[in-house]
Amino acid sequence: MKKHCCEDMEYHANFKCDVHSDPFECPDKIIIFYAKDIEYGLVIHDGGSSSVRIEFCPWCSSKL
Repeated sequence: MKKHCCEDMEYHANFKCDVHSDPFECPDKIIIFYAKDIEYGLVIHDGGSSSVRIEFCPWCSSKL
């Protein structure tokens, strides 16, 4: 598993909900990490399964 830039990113990138199996249905899932592409995204909670790619950590501002 990739080591993320900070504890907050580690928590949110690896967050697994006990209630929702689909991360896009969970209101607590705010960051999605695509290990294959090594990319991060902010989950868009509009009923779909999309995200907006981010290049800097929202907590520590490190380049991702």
